[in-house]
Amino acid sequence: MSIPTVTLANGTVVPWLAFGSGTSLWQQDASAQVASAIKAGFTHIDTAQMYANEDSVGAGIAASGVPRTELYITTKLDRLPAGTSVRDALVESLKKLRLDYVDQFLVHMPVDHPDLKQTWREMEAVQAEGLTKAIGVSNFQPKHLDVILDGAKVVPAVNQVEYNPYLFKATQPVLDYCKKHNIKVSAFGGLNPISRFAGGPVDPVLKKAAARLSADTGKTVTESQVLQLWLRKKGIACITSSSKPERLSEYVVVNTLPDLTDAEEREIDQAGAQAHHRVWATWIEEGL
Repeated sequence: MSIPTVTLANGTVVPWLAFGSGTSLWQQDASAQVASAIKAGFTHIDTAQMYANEDSVGAGIAASGVPRTELYITTKLDRLPAGTSVRDALVESLKKLRLDYVDQFLVHMPVDHPDLKQTWREMEAVQAEGLTKAIGVSNFQPKHLDVILDGAKVVPAVNQVEYNPYLFKATQPVLDYCKKHNIKVSAFGGLNPISRFAGGPVDPVLKKAAARLSADTGKTVTESQVLQLWLRKKGIACITSSSKPERLSEYVVVNTLPDLTDAEEREIDQAGAQAHHRVWATWIEEGL
């Protein structure tokens, strides 16, 4: 099965679909779920120091038996304890993950790093050393990106943000900024309109698109898959998760489905703009 990809500014290629080890796996043993996700066809595994489960993610990667060269691994930098460098933190993550390098290393939260310029200089250094193939950020707003781009040698390759139709309107300034600077966007929380906010204005539009795709493909296409296709249509990588093998298979099948039409994308945009829901990084709403 061919997996759609996103090409970063430095030329590295990222599998469009990723399995995330946050949310329900936060501080939990993720080994079985990671191994199951890789078995289902996920080749991109997303984790973070903040999730406190990198060791079990590493165990799941090892248990999968899939060669390192066939996998893409992302982890994220947490708040640094006093006296700890970015390099120290990444080396510790690599030990837990049982890896020599990660493919993507992101600054998880801008508000956790009082000196963003210094943090970014250290991020550039670990990339130059080969401990990560690409560096980027997560949950960054334009004002945070302004800080690190002032004097940066390397522009962040990725900004990972919470994004779905109910954040379509609020996130547009971030997307516009990233497009201007050739920063790719990846999304977590993409299925929240169904999993957390069912009954909203997006629901009937998703049902309509799912029915059209089901009729056209001869397969049962779900509303969750439509949300993933909405992200893919926008060129945004999708990070998702589940403990159920059948759900993982459903997500991977999206790789084989045709795109939404331009009209369907617009209808979802317009329906999503009628409501606003943010689950994580709520400090964004406070303008921090």
